[in-house]
Amino acid sequence: MYELSKLYAAFEQYFGHPPTRIARAPGRVNLIGEHTDYNDGFVFPMALDRATYVAARPRNDQIVRVFSIKFRDEDQFDLQQIVRDERRQWVNYIRGVAKGLLARDLPLRGADLMIDSDVPAGSGLSSSAALEVAVGYTFQLLNNINLLGEELALVAQGAEHTFVGVKCGIMDQLIAALGEAGHALLIDCRDLSYRPVPIPAEARVVVCDSGVRHRLAGSEYNQRRAGCEEAVRLLKPALGKIQALRDVRSSDLATYGHLLPPDVLPLARHVVSENERTLAAAEALAAGDLVKMGQLMVASHVSLRDDYRVSVRELDTLVDLALAAPGCFGSRMTGGGFGGSTVSLVAADHVDAFVAVMVDGYAIRTGRKLQPLVCTAGAGVSCVYASEEE
Repeated sequence: MYELSKLYAAFEQYFGHPPTRIARAPGRVNLIGEHTDYNDGFVFPMALDRATYVAARPRNDQIVRVFSIKFRDEDQFDLQQIVRDERRQWVNYIRGVAKGLLARDLPLRGADLMIDSDVPAGSGLSSSAALEVAVGYTFQLLNNINLLGEELALVAQGAEHTFVGVKCGIMDQLIAALGEAGHALLIDCRDLSYRPVPIPAEARVVVCDSGVRHRLAGSEYNQRRAGCEEAVRLLKPALGKIQALRDVRSSDLATYGHLLPPDVLPLARHVVSENERTLAAAEALAAGDLVKMGQLMVASHVSLRDDYRVSVRELDTLVDLALAAPGCFGSRMTGGGFGGSTVSLVAADHVDAFVAVMVDGYAIRTGRKLQPLVCTAGAGVSCVYASEEE
């Protein structure tokens, strides 16, 4: 349980006055639906009970001062002249969100911000989106701005596109803004509609961090996205008015897949089949069919490993160990890939045994120490402290 009192005290000590607001936004784990979001498809994430926290106090000028507890680093910028920092990536998430709000003609005043998080960075749990949404919501609170959760998510996504350099989809920011406790959300990334689906009480979600750190900016992530866009361009003459791979079916690929180059066809096959799996998974979970849900998760991992080629040896090892462990319905890599975590659906009465098998097995197979997270579906962004001052 994160201790807000420590953040409050650290803010007061560093800035010389207490915060007037503390906001939080959760990390997320995606149960299924990977690399479908930027293809206008379907995703099925849940918000975690781990979050990024921003303590804040407004200023009477246009200066934003920031201190990150995790990075032990500080930043300062002027709202009238926001530019990218070419040396430090973490500050660009904050600067980009502020610039995105200003681009919507929303009035902002300066602020003192202190940031902390218990979402593991680089583990595929979307610590970056949690930071963006928490900062955006903090600016809303300090400036009495009323943005819908979907709008806040779009501002946060824009910051990652323009200031960080990752052409991410909207899933991570949406679940950070709109998550519902006890539920996963089936999200349509085309129109941003969503449907909460309860997670059965007899199941637990266990996240295992491989310890392999991915770096998505400037990596193969953007290459995968470009390959998907190329597939749409090449399929359009045959399929008509398709806008994204969301509009393509497996039967279409069976007929017209020959139009795609050998390196593009597997990318399209993953996205198309993953959309179909995600819709089926939401129905299975809603019906309490944990066996079916688990089977779809496994099929998703195989597709990510073999067709989309974003898994790594350590992630495959974790999935293999999970599927051989007691009480596991299914397991897959989660997040962008090239490192990060796996997510497993486990019977509640087998969690302790499952965790023990994973820790011992991963140490033997890789020499790495594993600290599995047994996760609860948390709520989206919120204000967790407000003073009567201001």
